Amino acid sequence: MTTSAELIEVSERRSAHNYHPLPVVIHEAHGAWVTDVEGRRYLDFLSGYSSLNFGHGNAKIIEAAQEQLKHLTLTSRAFYHDQFARFSAGLGDLTGKDMILPMNTGAEAVETAIKVARKWGYLVKGVERDKANIVVMEDNFHGRTTTIISFSTDEDARADFGPYTPGFTVVKYGSAEAIRTAIDANTVAVLIEPIQGEAGVLVPPDGYLTQVREICTENNVLMIADEIQSGLGRTGETFACDHEGVVPDIYVLGKALGGGVVPVSAIAANEDVLGVIKPGQHGSTFGGNPLACAVGNAVIDLLNTGEYQARAARLGEVLHERLRGLIGHGVVTVRGRGLWAGVDIDSSLATGREVSKALLARGVLAKDTHGSTIRLAPPIVISEEDLLWAVDQLADAIASFR
Repeated sequence: MTTSAELIEVSERRSAHNYHPLPVVIHEAHGAWVTDVEGRRYLDFLSGYSSLNFGHGNAKIIEAAQEQLKHLTLTSRAFYHDQFARFSAGLGDLTGKDMILPMNTGAEAVETAIKVARKWGYLVKGVERDKANIVVMEDNFHGRTTTIISFSTDEDARADFGPYTPGFTVVKYGSAEAIRTAIDANTVAVLIEPIQGEAGVLVPPDGYLTQVREICTENNVLMIADEIQSGLGRTGETFACDHEGVVPDIYVLGKALGGGVVPVSAIAANEDVLGVIKPGQHGSTFGGNPLACAVGNAVIDLLNTGEYQARAARLGEVLHERLRGLIGHGVVTVRGRGLWAGVDIDSSLATGREVSKALLARGVLAKDTHGSTIRLAPPIVISEEDLLWAVDQLADAIASFR
């Protein structure tokens, strides 16, 4: 098996069809560019859904991983290891929180936040046992575990996986009043994406996050910000919440925290929240492992320079200005912040997948969502020249359908 066609055929035949990939087989990658098995090069405009904020093969991240591989990769949390303290303190300082709880995948981090919020509700707020509820948003995407899909409004993710986990109230995203109305005496948290990624990079109205913070404080409810895609430099700030100066009670982090090398996730909160977790009540064999912590430490070091946040902000202005120029020329709407955009294609011309395939043919990798929308999230290390070239390819791809 050496050609793309052969590899795709076997992959489709021998693996579950839980994804619908574009027909490209990537062999290697550097920076913002990837190369397929036939040697064709493509500009990565998806970044592993923001997992590759710092680019493919970032030298500092790879060096940290290689150095750690020489020494120690796993102990389990049955023992301490020499990378853990630095990771805990570093991520705590980055988030401004007292404590962290490391896991592996983003979905695990969300599940962890849910468990912590419920336990906090019973032990600290005094909610009646097994009565806790959490307010969540329509069109959310927090993962695909059985608990998380229980409060999804995406039927592809939810249908035929019941019975569903109770304890969640779904309200309209972007409406602070809907959250206020949904909160009752048993509400322990509001779980929110500061920008909804899977839904099409939906940015809430100005002041919305500030209002959510105020409502949570007034009602003694935890504000949980799922910054798995929006955090760690993507939007031009360390966290998307920073655009409104909002500090949630719990940050949920993942994707870019692993630098595109290993899965690393965590939640961060103050001791009055995370202190409710005691030995044996939550954990993961690989959560906080030495290799993950070494990689995470390198990522934290990169973010502490502020270079990547500033670069995402500057190039984000370039990206959005150029994308707005496509409105009325096959594009209906452009949304987003920093180096993150949702582009709604005129559905009378083509679907998002059709345009994504046309982009593929022009050497750009992007991905559709919800029919007519394309998500764009290039690595923050992308050059301005490559960024503009990719938007030109998008314009050409759309024009080919007219």
